Amino acid sequence: MPSSKLQKHLLNAIKPHVPLNGWSEVAFRAAISDADMDEGIALAICPRRAFDLALAFHEEGDWEMLDRLAETDLSDMRFRDRIATAVRYRLEVIENRELVRRSAALFSLPPNVPEGAQVIWNTCDKIWAALGDQSNDINWYTKRSMLSAVYGSTTLYWLGDESVKYEKTWAFLDRRIADVMRFEKIKAKVRENPFMKTFANGPLSALGRMCMPPRRNRSGMPGSWNRPE
Repeated sequence: MPSSKLQKHLLNAIKPHVPLNGWSEVAFRAAISDADMDEGIALAICPRRAFDLALAFHEEGDWEMLDRLAETDLSDMRFRDRIATAVRYRLEVIENRELVRRSAALFSLPPNVPEGAQVIWNTCDKIWAALGDQSNDINWYTKRSMLSAVYGSTTLYWLGDESVKYEKTWAFLDRRIADVMRFEKIKAKVRENPFMKTFANGPLSALGRMCMPPRRNRSGMPGSWNRPE
């Protein structure tokens, strides 16, 4: 059986244990037992144990979101509504908020912060790619940075939302996206300003030469991801 399928089997086995024990060694050992898997095989596919399964859980949600997006007709939506739909789908595919709460606690630990930031970045990279983003300059980075902030803050709000059908979360999401759209309008006006054009051609010109990292060489880079078999 391919390692990706074995990992998915182990991921499904650990999920019932995470709400009580977190993404911990206790939960990982329980998952090995429930999955009736040899410990050596489990450690081969998840050398960092439960941490690797937490990463797999996040990525699983990404692909479920993309599948829902692929089945949705977005053509008549404003672009801001397409973004909101993608973020909403990403949260709606989660079957148990406690799994995300425990993931947030895990990725907030100092040694794990870089990878926690990267999984959010990767989610936003997938969203922009699915929505047809063609940017390959500094805008490639700014779009993903801003969406990461929107997605991260919305997720935290959602974790504490007890409103009916998460209505308050979706309203919060709309406000955050509106803030980003206002920022984009300000950016456009700044670019039209003659003084700022001169400034951009001087001290800021280096930013204009930034390019997105090539996908074929993006192992370990922001936005590096491949769908498991």
